[in-house]
Amino acid sequence: MNSPAGQQVRAQLRTDENVLASLEVDLTPDLRFANGLLVLTPQRMIFRNAEGVIRDWPLEAGMSLRLLDHGGVGTLELHDEAKRHELWRFTLARHPQALLLMQKFEKIERRLLALRDGSSLPAEDEEETLCPTCHAPLPPDSEECPACARQQAPQTSTWVLLRLWRFAKPYKNQLLLGFLLTLAATGAQLVAPYLTIPIMDKILIPYQNGQKIDPGTVVFYLSGLLISAVLAWVLGWARTFVLAKVSERIGSGLRTQTYDHLLKLSLDYYGSKRTGDLMARIGAETDRINLFLSLNALDFATDVLMMMMTAAILFSINPWLALVTLVPLPFIAWMIHMVRERLRTGFEKIDRVWSEVTNVLADTIPGIRVVKAFAQEQRESDRFADANKANLEANDRVNKTWSLFTPTVTFLTEIGLLIVWGFGIWLVAGGSITVGVLTAFIAYIGRFYSRLDSMSRIVSVTQKAAAGAKRIFDILDHVSNVPDPQNPVRLPNDVKGALTMEDVSFRYGSRSVIKHLDLQIKPGEMIGLVGHSGSGKSTLVNLICRFYDVSEGSIQLDGVDLRRIAVSDFRRNIGLVLQEPFLFFGTIAENIAYGKPEATREEIVAAARAAHAHEFILRLPHGYDSLVGERGQGLSGGERQRISIARALLIDPRILILDEATSAVDTETEKEIQKALDNLVQGRTTIAIAHRLSTLRKADRLVVMDRGEIVEVGPHDELMAKEGAYWRLYMAQARRAEEDAEAAGVVIDAASRVASKAPADPSSAHA
Repeated sequence: MNSPAGQQVRAQLRTDENVLASLEVDLTPDLRFANGLLVLTPQRMIFRNAEGVIRDWPLEAGMSLRLLDHGGVGTLELHDEAKRHELWRFTLARHPQALLLMQKFEKIERRLLALRDGSSLPAEDEEETLCPTCHAPLPPDSEECPACARQQAPQTSTWVLLRLWRFAKPYKNQLLLGFLLTLAATGAQLVAPYLTIPIMDKILIPYQNGQKIDPGTVVFYLSGLLISAVLAWVLGWARTFVLAKVSERIGSGLRTQTYDHLLKLSLDYYGSKRTGDLMARIGAETDRINLFLSLNALDFATDVLMMMMTAAILFSINPWLALVTLVPLPFIAWMIHMVRERLRTGFEKIDRVWSEVTNVLADTIPGIRVVKAFAQEQRESDRFADANKANLEANDRVNKTWSLFTPTVTFLTEIGLLIVWGFGIWLVAGGSITVGVLTAFIAYIGRFYSRLDSMSRIVSVTQKAAAGAKRIFDILDHVSNVPDPQNPVRLPNDVKGALTMEDVSFRYGSRSVIKHLDLQIKPGEMIGLVGHSGSGKSTLVNLICRFYDVSEGSIQLDGVDLRRIAVSDFRRNIGLVLQEPFLFFGTIAENIAYGKPEATREEIVAAARAAHAHEFILRLPHGYDSLVGERGQGLSGGERQRISIARALLIDPRILILDEATSAVDTETEKEIQKALDNLVQGRTTIAIAHRLSTLRKADRLVVMDRGEIVEVGPHDELMAKEGAYWRLYMAQARRAEEDAEAAGVVIDAASRVASKAPADPSSAHA
């Protein structure tokens, strides 16, 4: 849309018209190369052809868009119930754009049909996460675009695992010690086969030829075998202990750094992720990597050293026999190369499918009351069974490959051993080598092939670890959309709390939510944000808290742009009470002191008193030391909200934000909290959102929002006198309250009439 054609189309847009999707058409209907631009808005489709001619088609109920592709050419057709209006052709390089345009059009189509038929409007679909390169929708819980992945060279599993070196670098000295111990232990293990040569040639074969056995010689060689075995055991124990200890620390550092990075990411990252998936990445994936580092990588290093040292000894004994030993190696290497990537992609699919299993658990267990209230146990059971079945099928596909690979490697090593036996017997018969040399060769080859077989089995574990590491690095490579500045401006201790919004605009994807908003809030002023649902009130609060950064314009605190202030430094000056209070598992006191862990018991009690929570806390079995369940399930909604308010008040913020702070409390409790807030907002900049407009009558100013814009600003009485947008909201709410009161009165009246007709004596009812 930044091209000349895009600018020309943008100039045709009305002020209330936003671009939802666009398609760069690069073919004419008769399949000649020419550039055009197709744009979709909520009201119409606009097309600019190569000659600069612009046409548009207003969208009406019954219109449909059809996407076809054949022979490398895509076709998009616009139809209504009677005829085809237009068609556009494009090469398949534009296919991701066409898919996105189709998805946006289908949403508009469903909305228009619902309006025509008088049915309820469909719920807004979740905003798609788009690839920053080709702008195609990304799969759920993934930052990797399938379209781009096919065009780019894939990151090999070896490279992914080598990236773990940054976590191992602090322990390089311990790793060097472990390598030296591994080298020594492997060398000690190779002594025993070499001693079979003199045992066979100097003791056993001469004895068969009638010579006597020298006891001293026997003791000497047997002592050598014993010493090498003991030395290999001691060195192996030391090697395993050192490397296992290091690998545990590498895994712990990986887990900690991943979690720390996750906490620094902005809220939009969590909006496209499932809780179960993130839990699986930090838990199961890091455990898998840790297991690989502590056991399998150690075994792999040992196997490589054993094979290299064994091959060197074999070539020193007899080069021709050693060459025969290596016959199966090219075939095994070719099989490993063929299987490796298939296993890696298979394990990545298993990880994604397993995340779906954990997602079901993460959804169902916290929401078990809702599941039981609506009797949906069987539905959730079926959902879990489907996810488990998909996990089973993904594992079966990997096991099908693995079950063929492993026996084939074993078979090839057996064939190699058979070849060595045959060639060795021929060399013994020709007098080229002795029986002792052949025996030692067979012993070494047994170890060589066993290590080769072990290495082939490690391929599976390596690909599992690589798939897990890739999912971990997906988190670590993600950059926060709310970054800290390079040289942050330090806030003074006496922050005044003046907020200035200049030409603020914000978009969720391609949907404009806040449009060119200007507002100044004085220090200590109380502002009430009002408006219909979806008018942008909560989004504006999120921008003020810097959960998101503005798309255009700026928000300033005491004249300093928020983007120049360190995020943590800025948020220490904000007290936030959310519409849905969230409490952590722990005591009441710990939850109140969450923003100020060093707070004294007196400060905690004072905050609870200010929030009118002290009385009900004292009625709990252990008072402030009473445990609340996960997410505060042991308390009522009003009690959770009051603890949430106390938590915000304890940090004594310069800016207080109340997002429907009294929505979860009854009328009497709301009055108590309102009395406390009337005192607490003095001298503190306060921004309050409330559906019950009567709770905002004491605000210094009311800001009325509609479709992301400010339509009115002023005190309650002034806005009521204007009889504008605020007056309409207030009157509509008053009428609704009257209707609710009348309905309640009818119910009470009916109940009283039923009660008056009931017999006074219970025994007469039985009669």
